[in-house]
Amino acid sequence: MEIARSKKGISVSQRKYVLDLLKEIGMLGCKPVETPIEPNLKFEEMSCVALVDKGRYQRLVGKLIYLSHTRPDLAFPVSVVSQHMHNPQEKHFGAVSKILRYLKMTLGKGLFLGKKNERKVEAFTNSDCAGSVDGRRLTLGYCTFVLGNLVTWRSKKQNVVARSSAEAEFHAMAHGFVN
Repeated sequence: MEIARSKKGISVSQRKYVLDLLKEIGMLGCKPVETPIEPNLKFEEMSCVALVDKGRYQRLVGKLIYLSHTRPDLAFPVSVVSQHMHNPQEKHFGAVSKILRYLKMTLGKGLFLGKKNERKVEAFTNSDCAGSVDGRRLTLGYCTFVLGNLVTWRSKKQNVVARSSAEAEFHAMAHGFVN
């Protein structure tokens, strides 16, 4: 982990970790992409599709989960691919590859904790009502800022099926403030 201090604040990134990961899996020379996941990507579970190496998939997703601790931009895409660790298929591995290609484009990204005069706590939430193709469960996300700095973030599929978008937003808001 690289930490840089200045009069403006502290910057935290995992540039070397990303480079080592890309080198380890042979993607150091890959073509970078600007987004970590396709918009509105939905996976349907299919039992008759060719599977990929489950151990390799789980190791890669585990490394992405670790990386997402300093990369809030990875919270949602890593949440999506981690839902398929029990039965990874080619399309899931393709989504992991896209995240890795995005990392190549954004090597130096991380967190910046700045010295600010803001004296407030803010929380933002959002949800995707019935976003899961198979279970119709909702996906929610939240982030919290303290003194103007991002300190918590998460994206997670819930065990709840919301009957309306208002109910889904309420679940997201309640979950964002509880955690």
